[in-house]
Amino acid sequence: MHEPRISIAPEDPRQPEVRRLIDLSDAYMQALYPPDSNHLAAAEVLAVPDAVFLVARRDAEVIGSIAFRLIAPDHAEMKRMFVRADARGYGLGRRLLDAPEEMARRRQIAHISLETGIRQAEAIGLYRAAGYLECPPFAGYAPDPLSLFMTKYL
Repeated sequence: MHEPRISIAPEDPRQPEVRRLIDLSDAYMQALYPPDSNHLAAAEVLAVPDAVFLVARRDAEVIGSIAFRLIAPDHAEMKRMFVRADARGYGLGRRLLDAPEEMARRRQIAHISLETGIRQAEAIGLYRAAGYLECPPFAGYAPDPLSLFMTKYL
């Protein structure tokens, strides 16, 4: 038996297999939060030139994603961080988080911000461990008692 190969690379979020992962992510978020507290970016929103959508694959199978989009010349927003349930617990979340940060540094993006839900303790722990700090709402977000806003200066 071979060790599965994990790759993380930019891909089009509109591909059918990637859309299925986005659907899993949406279902997960909809189970945790009411519609007004879900800030889900559609695949089409992340398929624009000022966004990068990264897909994690185990061999050829889609198992995770993360995206970022510019919200100012030196500021990006992280979106769509998701790892399929059967691929969690192996450090993929940290690898997914590192990839767009490295891309952002190469593009001279000074900081990355994100919105996450307060019921996602594992995600919040990952973001904190990676150096993200709580911040006020940004880029048109309104305060929400179910949201946590975080940012990291690169």
